Amino acid sequence: MKDIRSFPSPATPRSVAARPRFTCWLCSLMTVALAAAAFRAPPPSARADEPAEAMAHATALSKAFRHAAEVATPTVVVVRSETKARKPAAGRRQPGRQQNPFRGTPLEEMFPNGLPEGFEFNMPEGGGPPQSGVGSGVIVDPTGIVLTNNHVVEGADEVTVELSDGREFKAKEIKTDPDSDLAVVRLADAKDLPVARLGDSDKLAIGDWVIAIGTPFDLETTVSAGIISGKGRELSSSRARFLQTDAAINPGNSGGPLVNLAGEVVGINTAIASNSGGYQGIGFAIPVNLAKWVSGQLIARGTVERAYMGVKMGPLDARMATKLGVKDHRKAVLVSDVVPGSPAAAAGVQEFDVITAFDDQPVQGTRSLQEIVERSVIGQPHKLTVLRDGKVVTLSVSVKPLPTDLADGGGGRRRSDAADTGGKTYYSRDFGIEVREKNSTGDDTYEGFAGVLVDRVDEEGIAAAAGVGPGMLIRGVGKTDVTSIAEFAAAIEKESAAAGVLLRVRTPRGNVPLLLQRK
Repeated sequence: MKDIRSFPSPATPRSVAARPRFTCWLCSLMTVALAAAAFRAPPPSARADEPAEAMAHATALSKAFRHAAEVATPTVVVVRSETKARKPAAGRRQPGRQQNPFRGTPLEEMFPNGLPEGFEFNMPEGGGPPQSGVGSGVIVDPTGIVLTNNHVVEGADEVTVELSDGREFKAKEIKTDPDSDLAVVRLADAKDLPVARLGDSDKLAIGDWVIAIGTPFDLETTVSAGIISGKGRELSSSRARFLQTDAAINPGNSGGPLVNLAGEVVGINTAIASNSGGYQGIGFAIPVNLAKWVSGQLIARGTVERAYMGVKMGPLDARMATKLGVKDHRKAVLVSDVVPGSPAAAAGVQEFDVITAFDDQPVQGTRSLQEIVERSVIGQPHKLTVLRDGKVVTLSVSVKPLPTDLADGGGGRRRSDAADTGGKTYYSRDFGIEVREKNSTGDDTYEGFAGVLVDRVDEEGIAAAAGVGPGMLIRGVGKTDVTSIAEFAAAIEKESAAAGVLLRVRTPRGNVPLLLQRK
Protein backbone atom coordinates (compact mmCIF):
# COMPACT_ATOMS: atom_id res chain seq x y z
CA MET A 1 0.00 0.00 0.00
CA LYS A 2 1.22 3.49 -0.89
CA ASP A 3 1.75 6.09 1.83
CA ILE A 4 -0.64 8.92 0.83
CA ARG A 5 1.35 11.33 3.10
CA SER A 6 4.21 10.96 0.56
CA PHE A 7 2.15 11.91 -2.48
CA PRO A 8 0.61 15.38 -2.40
CA SER A 9 -2.57 16.14 -4.33
CA PRO A 10 -2.16 18.42 -7.38
CA ALA A 11 -5.13 20.50 -6.25
CA THR A 12 -3.48 21.62 -3.04
CA PRO A 13 0.21 21.28 -3.52
CA ARG A 14 1.48 23.54 -0.64
CA SER A 15 -0.87 22.74 2.13
CA VAL A 16 -1.01 19.03 1.49
CA ALA A 17 2.71 18.86 0.79
CA ALA A 18 3.45 20.60 4.14
CA ARG A 19 1.13 18.35 6.21
CA PRO A 20 2.98 15.09 5.51
CA ARG A 21 6.32 16.59 6.60
CA PHE A 22 4.81 18.02 9.85
CA THR A 23 2.99 14.78 10.61
CA CYS A 24 6.16 12.73 10.22
CA TRP A 25 8.08 15.09 12.53
CA LEU A 26 5.32 14.88 15.20
CA CYS A 27 5.21 11.11 14.89
CA SER A 28 8.93 10.87 15.44
CA LEU A 29 8.73 13.08 18.51
CA MET A 30 5.96 10.95 20.02
CA THR A 31 7.94 7.80 19.31
CA VAL A 32 10.96 9.16 21.20
CA ALA A 33 8.80 10.30 24.14
CA LEU A 34 7.05 6.92 24.38
CA ALA A 35 10.38 5.15 24.26
CA ALA A 36 11.79 7.35 27.05
CA ALA A 37 8.68 6.85 29.15
CA ALA A 38 8.87 3.12 28.62
CA PHE A 39 12.52 3.20 29.67
CA ARG A 40 11.76 5.18 32.85
CA ALA A 41 8.57 3.40 33.90
CA PRO A 42 9.04 0.57 36.39
CA PRO A 43 8.03 -2.86 35.23
CA PRO A 44 4.54 -4.07 36.17
CA SER A 45 5.98 -6.25 38.90
CA ALA A 46 7.67 -3.23 40.53
CA ARG A 47 4.43 -1.21 40.49
CA ALA A 48 2.65 -4.11 42.08
CA ASP A 49 5.24 -4.10 44.89
CA GLU A 50 4.61 -0.47 45.91
CA PRO A 51 1.57 -1.17 48.17
CA ALA A 52 3.44 -4.06 49.71
CA GLU A 53 6.45 -1.84 50.44
CA ALA A 54 4.25 0.84 51.98
CA MET A 55 2.52 -1.80 54.09
CA ALA A 56 5.89 -3.11 55.22
CA HIS A 57 6.93 0.35 56.40
CA ALA A 58 3.63 0.82 58.26
CA THR A 59 3.91 -2.61 59.82
CA ALA A 60 7.46 -1.89 60.96
CA LEU A 61 6.34 1.33 62.65
CA SER A 62 3.42 -0.49 64.25
CA LYS A 63 5.81 -3.12 65.58
CA ALA A 64 8.03 -0.37 67.01
CA PHE A 65 5.08 1.11 68.90
CA ARG A 66 4.05 -2.35 70.07
CA HIS A 67 7.58 -3.09 71.28
CA ALA A 68 7.81 0.18 73.21
CA ALA A 69 4.45 -0.46 74.86
CA GLU A 70 5.34 -4.05 75.76
CA VAL A 71 8.63 -2.96 77.34
CA ALA A 72 7.23 -0.03 79.35
CA THR A 73 3.68 -1.07 80.27
CA PRO A 74 4.61 -3.55 83.06
CA THR A 75 6.37 -0.71 84.90
CA VAL A 76 3.44 1.74 84.71
CA VAL A 77 1.12 1.87 87.73
CA VAL A 78 -2.19 3.39 88.77
CA VAL A 79 -1.88 5.75 91.74
CA ARG A 80 -5.07 6.16 93.76
CA SER A 81 -5.19 8.76 96.53
CA GLU A 82 -7.74 9.12 99.31
CA THR A 83 -8.32 12.18 101.45
CA LYS A 84 -10.42 11.80 104.58
CA ALA A 85 -13.27 14.11 105.48
CA ARG A 86 -12.03 17.29 107.17
CA LYS A 87 -13.57 18.77 110.27
CA PRO A 88 -14.33 22.48 110.08
CA ALA A 89 -11.59 24.65 111.48
CA ALA A 90 -12.29 26.49 114.69
CA GLY A 91 -13.36 30.06 114.30
CA ARG A 92 -14.62 31.88 111.23
CA ARG A 93 -14.04 30.10 107.93
CA GLN A 94 -11.98 32.08 105.44
CA PRO A 95 -13.18 32.00 101.85
CA GLY A 96 -10.55 30.90 99.34
CA ARG A 97 -8.51 28.95 101.93
CA GLN A 98 -10.42 25.68 101.50
CA GLN A 99 -9.15 22.60 99.68
CA ASN A 100 -9.70 22.38 95.94
CA PRO A 101 -13.26 20.99 95.57
CA PHE A 102 -12.34 19.54 92.16
CA ARG A 103 -9.41 17.46 93.39
CA GLY A 104 -9.53 13.96 91.96
CA THR A 105 -12.00 14.84 89.23
CA PRO A 106 -11.50 15.68 85.54
CA LEU A 107 -12.11 19.33 86.44
CA GLU A 108 -8.93 19.44 88.52
CA GLU A 109 -6.83 19.95 85.36
CA MET A 110 -9.06 22.89 84.41
CA PHE A 111 -9.10 24.40 87.93
CA PRO A 112 -5.78 23.30 89.50
CA ASN A 113 -5.99 26.01 92.16
CA GLY A 114 -9.69 25.61 92.90
CA LEU A 115 -12.40 28.09 92.07
CA PRO A 116 -11.44 31.47 90.57
CA GLU A 117 -11.15 34.42 92.91
CA GLY A 118 -14.56 35.78 93.86
CA PHE A 119 -16.27 32.39 93.81
CA GLU A 120 -16.89 30.24 96.86
CA PHE A 121 -17.67 26.56 97.20
CA ASN A 122 -19.95 26.14 100.21
CA MET A 123 -19.14 22.92 102.04
CA PRO A 124 -21.60 21.41 104.52
CA GLU A 125 -21.16 22.57 108.09
CA GLY A 126 -19.70 19.17 108.96
CA GLY A 127 -16.54 19.94 106.94
CA GLY A 128 -15.23 18.76 103.58
CA PRO A 129 -16.29 15.32 102.31
CA PRO A 130 -13.75 12.57 101.62
CA GLN A 131 -12.12 12.86 98.21
CA SER A 132 -10.32 10.46 95.91
CA GLY A 133 -8.02 10.97 92.97
CA VAL A 134 -6.51 8.84 90.24
CA GLY A 135 -3.18 9.36 88.54
CA SER A 136 -0.32 7.37 87.10
CA GLY A 137 3.26 6.56 87.99
CA VAL A 138 6.26 4.50 86.94
CA ILE A 139 8.39 2.07 88.94
CA VAL A 140 12.03 3.18 89.18
CA ASP A 141 13.34 0.72 91.78
CA PRO A 142 12.59 -3.01 92.23
CA THR A 143 12.19 -2.56 95.99
CA GLY A 144 9.01 -0.58 95.36
CA ILE A 145 9.79 3.05 94.56
CA VAL A 146 7.35 4.81 92.23
CA LEU A 147 7.96 8.13 90.50
CA THR A 148 4.90 10.32 89.94
CA ASN A 149 3.72 13.93 90.08
CA ASN A 150 3.49 15.86 93.33
CA HIS A 151 -0.04 16.99 92.51
CA VAL A 152 -1.18 13.35 92.23
CA VAL A 153 -0.38 12.57 95.88
CA GLU A 154 -0.26 15.99 97.53
CA GLY A 155 -2.32 16.15 100.73
CA ALA A 156 -3.47 12.52 100.48
CA ASP A 157 -4.08 10.54 103.67
CA GLU A 158 -3.76 7.21 101.91
CA VAL A 159 -2.16 6.20 98.62
CA THR A 160 -2.65 2.84 96.91
CA VAL A 161 -0.61 1.73 93.91
CA GLU A 162 -1.95 -0.88 91.50
CA LEU A 163 0.41 -2.70 89.13
CA SER A 164 -0.43 -3.77 85.60
CA ASP A 165 -0.68 -7.40 86.78
CA GLY A 166 -3.39 -6.49 89.30
CA ARG A 167 -1.28 -6.48 92.48
CA GLU A 168 -1.88 -3.63 94.92
CA PHE A 169 0.45 -2.03 97.44
CA LYS A 170 -0.03 0.63 100.10
CA ALA A 171 2.33 3.58 100.22
CA LYS A 172 4.41 3.69 103.38
CA GLU A 173 6.39 6.85 102.59
CA ILE A 174 5.88 9.80 100.25
CA LYS A 175 8.50 12.42 99.47
CA THR A 176 7.58 15.41 97.31
CA ASP A 177 9.18 18.36 95.55
CA PRO A 178 6.47 20.93 94.73
CA ASP A 179 8.93 23.14 92.82
CA SER A 180 9.34 20.49 90.12
CA ASP A 181 5.93 18.82 90.69
CA LEU A 182 7.60 15.46 91.27
CA ALA A 183 7.19 12.89 94.05
CA VAL A 184 8.48 9.44 94.97
CA VAL A 185 6.26 6.88 96.68
CA ARG A 186 7.81 3.98 98.60
CA LEU A 187 5.58 0.90 98.68
CA ALA A 188 5.14 -1.41 101.66
CA ASP A 189 6.12 -5.10 101.34
CA ALA A 190 7.22 -4.78 97.72
CA LYS A 191 10.17 -6.53 96.10
CA ASP A 192 11.38 -7.71 92.71
CA LEU A 193 9.11 -5.32 90.84
CA PRO A 194 9.61 -4.59 87.13
CA VAL A 195 11.66 -1.43 86.66
CA ALA A 196 11.41 1.14 83.88
CA ARG A 197 14.38 1.86 81.68
CA LEU A 198 15.20 5.56 81.97
CA GLY A 199 16.47 7.20 78.79
CA ASP A 200 18.27 10.47 78.05
CA SER A 201 15.87 13.36 77.41
CA ASP A 202 18.72 15.57 76.21
CA LYS A 203 19.01 13.39 73.11
CA LEU A 204 15.40 13.96 72.08
CA ALA A 205 14.74 15.95 68.94
CA ILE A 206 11.59 17.63 67.71
CA GLY A 207 9.73 15.13 65.55
CA ASP A 208 10.81 12.01 67.48
CA TRP A 209 8.06 9.45 68.01
CA VAL A 210 6.88 8.90 71.61
CA ILE A 211 4.03 7.15 73.41
CA ALA A 212 2.24 8.26 76.58
CA ILE A 213 1.08 5.54 79.00
CA GLY A 214 -1.28 6.13 81.92
CA THR A 215 -4.79 6.00 83.33
CA PRO A 216 -6.80 8.76 81.67
CA PHE A 217 -10.34 8.99 83.03
CA ASP A 218 -9.67 5.81 85.07
CA LEU A 219 -8.98 3.78 81.90
CA GLU A 220 -6.00 1.74 83.03
CA THR A 221 -2.91 1.19 80.88
CA THR A 222 -3.97 3.43 78.03
CA VAL A 223 -1.36 4.01 75.32
CA SER A 224 -1.40 7.00 72.96
CA ALA A 225 1.15 7.95 70.32
CA GLY A 226 2.56 11.22 69.04
CA ILE A 227 5.78 13.12 68.53
CA ILE A 228 7.95 15.57 70.44
CA SER A 229 6.39 18.87 69.38
CA GLY A 230 8.70 21.20 71.28
CA LYS A 231 11.42 21.41 73.93
CA GLY A 232 12.24 23.84 76.72
CA ARG A 233 8.64 24.98 77.25
CA GLU A 234 8.16 27.11 80.36
CA LEU A 235 5.07 27.05 82.57
CA SER A 236 4.54 29.52 85.38
CA SER A 237 3.59 26.74 87.83
CA SER A 238 6.94 24.94 87.74
CA ARG A 239 10.70 25.48 87.63
CA ALA A 240 11.04 22.80 84.95
CA ARG A 241 11.46 23.32 81.21
CA PHE A 242 9.00 20.90 79.68
CA LEU A 243 8.86 18.65 76.67
CA GLN A 244 5.80 19.34 74.52
CA THR A 245 4.02 16.44 72.83
CA ASP A 246 0.87 15.83 70.83
CA ALA A 247 0.47 12.33 72.27
CA ALA A 248 -2.94 12.38 73.97
CA ILE A 249 -2.66 13.33 77.66
CA ASN A 250 -5.81 13.64 79.74
CA PRO A 251 -6.75 13.86 83.43
CA GLY A 252 -5.39 10.69 85.00
CA ASN A 253 -2.26 10.60 82.81
CA SER A 254 -0.39 12.78 85.30
CA GLY A 255 2.68 11.00 86.64
CA GLY A 256 2.76 8.43 83.86
CA PRO A 257 5.72 8.02 81.51
CA LEU A 258 6.41 9.45 78.09
CA VAL A 259 8.33 6.69 76.30
CA ASN A 260 10.51 6.58 73.17
CA LEU A 261 10.34 3.76 70.63
CA ALA A 262 13.11 1.90 72.45
CA GLY A 263 10.80 1.59 75.44
CA GLU A 264 12.81 4.07 77.51
CA VAL A 265 11.13 6.67 79.72
CA VAL A 266 12.07 10.13 78.45
CA GLY A 267 9.53 12.23 80.40
CA ILE A 268 6.90 12.30 83.13
CA ASN A 269 3.53 13.46 81.82
CA THR A 270 2.41 16.42 83.88
CA ALA A 271 0.11 18.99 82.29
CA ILE A 272 -1.99 19.95 79.29
CA ALA A 273 -2.91 23.19 77.59
CA SER A 274 -6.66 23.10 77.18
CA ASN A 275 -9.75 25.28 77.09
CA SER A 276 -11.99 22.34 77.90
CA GLY A 277 -10.05 20.44 80.56
CA GLY A 278 -9.39 17.60 78.10
CA TYR A 279 -6.90 16.78 75.37
CA GLN A 280 -6.48 19.43 72.66
CA GLY A 281 -3.21 18.36 71.13
CA ILE A 282 -0.78 20.04 73.54
CA GLY A 283 0.65 18.11 76.46
CA PHE A 284 3.70 18.68 78.64
CA ALA A 285 6.12 16.25 80.26
CA ILE A 286 8.97 16.81 82.70
CA PRO A 287 12.24 15.70 81.03
CA VAL A 288 13.44 12.46 82.57
CA ASN A 289 16.94 13.84 83.16
CA LEU A 290 15.44 16.38 85.56
CA ALA A 291 13.22 13.68 87.07
CA LYS A 292 16.28 11.48 87.69
CA TRP A 293 18.08 14.32 89.48
CA VAL A 294 15.08 15.23 91.66
CA SER A 295 14.03 11.66 92.47
CA GLY A 296 17.60 10.71 93.34
CA GLN A 297 17.70 13.41 96.00
CA LEU A 298 14.21 12.60 97.29
CA ILE A 299 15.17 8.95 97.68
CA ALA A 300 18.54 9.72 99.30
CA ARG A 301 17.67 12.60 101.64
CA GLY A 302 13.93 13.26 101.37
CA THR A 303 14.39 16.79 100.06
CA VAL A 304 15.91 18.50 97.03
CA GLU A 305 18.93 20.72 97.61
CA ARG A 306 19.35 23.32 94.87
CA ALA A 307 22.33 25.53 94.32
CA TYR A 308 22.07 29.27 93.84
CA MET A 309 24.33 32.01 92.59
CA GLY A 310 22.54 35.12 93.88
CA VAL A 311 21.64 37.17 90.83
CA LYS A 312 18.33 38.64 89.77
CA MET A 313 17.63 38.44 86.08
CA GLY A 314 16.06 41.21 84.05
CA PRO A 315 14.37 41.27 80.65
CA LEU A 316 16.64 41.21 77.61
CA ASP A 317 14.93 41.91 74.32
CA ALA A 318 16.52 42.37 70.90
CA ARG A 319 16.88 46.16 71.20
CA MET A 320 18.51 46.01 74.63
CA ALA A 321 20.77 43.18 73.48
CA THR A 322 21.98 45.32 70.59
CA LYS A 323 22.72 48.16 73.00
CA LEU A 324 24.78 45.80 75.18
CA GLY A 325 26.59 44.22 72.24
CA VAL A 326 24.83 40.85 72.51
CA LYS A 327 24.33 39.03 69.19
CA ASP A 328 21.37 36.84 70.23
CA HIS A 329 19.20 37.93 73.16
CA ARG A 330 17.72 34.43 73.38
CA LYS A 331 21.11 33.01 74.35
CA ALA A 332 21.97 35.39 77.15
CA VAL A 333 20.69 36.56 80.54
CA LEU A 334 20.91 40.13 81.83
CA VAL A 335 21.89 40.63 85.47
CA SER A 336 19.57 43.26 86.94
CA ASP A 337 20.78 42.94 90.53
CA VAL A 338 23.32 41.06 92.62
CA VAL A 339 22.27 39.81 96.06
CA PRO A 340 24.64 41.22 98.72
CA GLY A 341 26.75 38.51 100.34
CA SER A 342 25.84 35.97 97.66
CA PRO A 343 28.25 33.75 95.68
CA ALA A 344 27.75 36.05 92.68
CA ALA A 345 28.74 39.10 94.72
CA ALA A 346 31.86 37.31 95.95
CA ALA A 347 32.72 36.35 92.37
CA GLY A 348 32.52 39.97 91.20
CA VAL A 349 29.35 39.79 89.12
CA GLN A 350 27.99 43.27 88.37
CA GLU A 351 24.71 44.83 87.34
CA PHE A 352 24.31 44.88 83.55
CA ASP A 353 26.61 41.90 83.14
CA VAL A 354 25.22 39.59 80.48
CA ILE A 355 25.66 35.90 81.32
CA THR A 356 26.27 33.74 78.25
CA ALA A 357 27.51 30.45 79.74
CA PHE A 358 27.91 28.53 83.00
CA ASP A 359 30.61 25.86 83.09
CA ASP A 360 30.84 26.29 79.31
CA GLN A 361 27.17 25.32 78.93
CA PRO A 362 25.49 27.92 76.70
CA VAL A 363 22.57 29.76 78.30
CA GLN A 364 19.18 29.58 76.57
CA GLY A 365 17.28 32.14 78.65
CA THR A 366 16.59 32.74 82.34
CA ARG A 367 14.96 29.36 83.09
CA SER A 368 17.84 27.58 81.37
CA LEU A 369 20.42 29.38 83.52
CA GLN A 370 18.39 28.68 86.65
CA GLU A 371 18.22 24.98 85.79
CA ILE A 372 21.95 24.71 85.08
CA VAL A 373 22.96 26.53 88.25
CA GLU A 374 20.60 24.76 90.65
CA ARG A 375 21.90 21.35 89.52
CA SER A 376 25.57 22.32 89.80
CA VAL A 377 27.85 20.95 92.53
CA ILE A 378 27.64 23.01 95.70
CA GLY A 379 30.82 24.34 97.24
CA GLN A 380 32.97 23.92 94.14
CA PRO A 381 34.14 26.70 91.80
CA HIS A 382 32.32 27.02 88.49
CA LYS A 383 33.23 28.96 85.38
CA LEU A 384 30.90 31.88 84.66
CA THR A 385 31.18 33.63 81.29
CA VAL A 386 29.75 37.15 81.05
CA LEU A 387 29.76 39.99 78.56
CA ARG A 388 30.70 43.29 80.22
CA ASP A 389 31.00 46.54 78.27
CA GLY A 390 31.21 44.53 75.07
CA LYS A 391 34.09 42.34 76.31
CA VAL A 392 34.04 38.69 77.40
CA VAL A 393 34.92 38.29 81.10
CA THR A 394 35.45 34.94 82.83
CA LEU A 395 34.62 34.67 86.54
CA SER A 396 34.81 31.86 89.10
CA VAL A 397 31.77 31.38 91.32
CA SER A 398 31.29 28.87 94.15
CA VAL A 399 27.55 28.25 94.46
CA LYS A 400 25.80 27.68 97.77
CA PRO A 401 22.55 25.94 98.80
CA LEU A 402 19.46 27.94 97.92
CA PRO A 403 18.18 29.57 101.14
CA THR A 404 14.61 28.58 101.96
CA ASP A 405 13.87 32.11 103.13
CA LEU A 406 15.46 33.88 100.17
CA ALA A 407 13.98 37.38 100.05
CA ASP A 408 11.96 38.33 96.99
CA GLY A 409 13.73 41.66 96.78
CA GLY A 410 10.56 43.64 97.42
CA GLY A 411 11.91 45.82 100.16
CA GLY A 412 9.38 48.13 101.71
CA ARG A 413 5.79 49.03 101.01
CA ARG A 414 4.38 49.95 97.63
CA ARG A 415 4.21 53.62 96.71
CA SER A 416 1.26 55.37 95.21
CA ASP A 417 1.32 55.82 91.44
CA ALA A 418 2.26 59.48 91.68
CA ALA A 419 4.99 61.02 93.78
CA ASP A 420 4.70 64.22 95.79
CA THR A 421 4.94 67.12 93.40
CA GLY A 422 6.45 69.60 95.83
CA GLY A 423 10.15 70.55 95.67
CA LYS A 424 12.76 70.86 92.96
CA THR A 425 12.61 68.64 89.88
CA TYR A 426 14.51 68.09 86.64
CA TYR A 427 12.74 67.45 83.33
CA SER A 428 14.31 65.81 80.26
CA ARG A 429 12.28 66.76 77.20
CA ASP A 430 14.19 64.34 74.94
CA PHE A 431 13.28 61.30 77.04
CA GLY A 432 9.97 62.59 78.43
CA ILE A 433 10.80 62.12 82.10
CA GLU A 434 10.82 64.33 85.20
CA VAL A 435 12.62 63.35 88.40
CA ARG A 436 12.93 64.67 91.93
CA GLU A 437 15.18 64.10 94.93
CA LYS A 438 14.58 60.84 96.75
CA ASN A 439 14.41 62.46 100.21
CA SER A 440 11.76 64.97 99.13
CA THR A 441 8.81 62.70 100.00
CA GLY A 442 9.72 61.18 103.36
CA ASP A 443 8.81 57.74 102.00
CA ASP A 444 11.02 54.82 103.12
CA THR A 445 10.09 52.50 100.26
CA TYR A 446 13.64 52.53 98.95
CA GLU A 447 15.46 52.80 102.24
CA GLY A 448 19.09 51.86 101.80
CA PHE A 449 19.14 52.68 98.07
CA ALA A 450 20.40 55.91 96.52
CA GLY A 451 18.92 57.54 93.42
CA VAL A 452 16.26 59.93 92.16
CA LEU A 453 12.51 59.38 92.07
CA VAL A 454 10.46 59.53 88.90
CA ASP A 455 7.93 62.31 89.40
CA ARG A 456 6.10 61.96 86.08
CA VAL A 457 6.54 60.81 82.49
CA ASP A 458 5.10 62.13 79.24
CA GLU A 459 2.32 59.81 78.10
CA GLU A 460 3.69 59.64 74.57
CA GLY A 461 7.34 59.93 75.60
CA ILE A 462 10.24 57.52 75.29
CA ALA A 463 10.41 56.81 79.03
CA ALA A 464 6.74 55.86 79.21
CA ALA A 465 7.11 53.56 76.20
CA ALA A 466 10.03 51.82 77.94
CA GLY A 467 7.93 51.15 81.05
CA VAL A 468 9.16 53.93 83.33
CA GLY A 469 6.47 55.16 85.70
CA PRO A 470 6.00 57.58 88.60
CA GLY A 471 7.36 56.36 91.91
CA MET A 472 10.24 54.34 90.47
CA LEU A 473 13.75 54.95 91.74
CA ILE A 474 16.45 55.60 89.13
CA ARG A 475 19.76 54.42 90.55
CA GLY A 476 21.93 54.92 87.51
CA VAL A 477 22.17 56.14 83.94
CA GLY A 478 24.19 53.55 82.06
CA LYS A 479 27.19 52.78 84.26
CA THR A 480 26.97 56.13 86.06
CA ASP A 481 25.48 56.07 89.57
CA VAL A 482 23.14 58.95 90.36
CA THR A 483 22.30 60.14 93.86
CA SER A 484 20.81 63.57 93.07
CA ILE A 485 18.88 65.28 90.30
CA ALA A 486 22.05 67.24 89.44
CA GLU A 487 23.95 64.00 88.82
CA PHE A 488 20.99 62.60 86.87
CA ALA A 489 20.80 65.73 84.71
CA ALA A 490 24.53 65.65 83.99
CA ALA A 491 24.39 61.96 83.03
CA ILE A 492 21.20 62.01 80.94
CA GLU A 493 22.25 65.08 78.96
CA LYS A 494 25.25 63.14 77.62
CA GLU A 495 22.94 60.54 76.09
CA SER A 496 20.87 60.65 72.93
CA ALA A 497 17.44 59.20 72.31
CA ALA A 498 18.59 57.82 68.97
CA ALA A 499 21.48 55.81 70.42
CA GLY A 500 19.50 54.91 73.55
CA VAL A 501 20.50 54.66 77.19
CA LEU A 502 20.00 51.99 79.85
CA LEU A 503 18.50 53.12 83.14
CA ARG A 504 19.09 51.12 86.32
CA VAL A 505 15.66 51.36 87.87
CA ARG A 506 14.36 49.96 91.15
CA THR A 507 10.73 49.21 91.95
CA PRO A 508 9.21 47.81 95.14
CA ARG A 509 9.73 44.36 93.57
CA GLY A 510 13.43 44.80 92.82
CA ASN A 511 15.82 46.11 90.18
CA VAL A 512 14.73 46.43 86.55
CA PRO A 513 16.97 47.56 83.65
CA LEU A 514 15.05 49.66 81.12
CA LEU A 515 16.22 50.81 77.71
CA LEU A 516 15.19 54.34 76.68
CA GLN A 517 15.51 54.63 72.91
CA ARG A 518 13.57 56.24 70.12
CA LYS A 519 12.08 53.61 67.83
